[in-house]
Amino acid sequence: MPIQSLRGALLALLLVAVFLAGVWSQSSGVIDDFLWYLPDVRFLAVQHLWLTAMSGGLAIAVAIPLGILLSRPSMSRWAESLMQVLNVGTTIPTLAVLALSMSFLGIGTVPAVFGLFVATLLPITRNTYAGLKGVNPALMEAAAGIGMSPAQRLLKVELPNALYVIFAGMRTALTINVGTVPLAFLIGAGGLGELIFTGIDLYDPVMMLSGAIPTALLAIVVDALIATVAFLVVPRGVNPNRA
Repeated sequence: MPIQSLRGALLALLLVAVFLAGVWSQSSGVIDDFLWYLPDVRFLAVQHLWLTAMSGGLAIAVAIPLGILLSRPSMSRWAESLMQVLNVGTTIPTLAVLALSMSFLGIGTVPAVFGLFVATLLPITRNTYAGLKGVNPALMEAAAGIGMSPAQRLLKVELPNALYVIFAGMRTALTINVGTVPLAFLIGAGGLGELIFTGIDLYDPVMMLSGAIPTALLAIVVDALIATVAFLVVPRGVNPNRA
């Protein structure tokens, strides 16, 4: 009961805050200022999602097979060492990765996609590897006992049981990707970063928030979409969030 009462109080406080913010924005004309940037937000949001889709899709296409490869018994000696190589993409600041990619790929979409791809690669690879290595050995022994080949064990036992962890890595990676894409504006790739950084340069809070708020909302939407797909795809006995 105390927890439910606290939640109710917080919800009521949030509603009051939203109401007061609406009254203030309506009286001060802030909404009109935001609406003035709406065409730019629409155009740049498409660029933003395109950069996320290209870099994230490429990372998924590379990271999942790579994670599967590293999880094989024959790669056990080299898996962690190779994982540390991938870790370079997350230890180096994303802005530095974009700058390095710009130095040999030029300016525009290509270096931005490459830099975002490098920054997104590790979480998906790591979770794929961890999910496959975490499959119950008893299941693997049972699959081998009934005569399944290694390929059949991978497709019918290991991957279905690792899907929940793999999707968790995809959620983390793509949500971070959406929040990182604004930096791509600095190397000429467009996206909502155009409004954010231009607003900062011009000391225009409305312009800055016109880019920052949609970026945050896109990150939430992408996270929710992947969570929904995971809920529908992951086998019922594997997903702990299912009833």
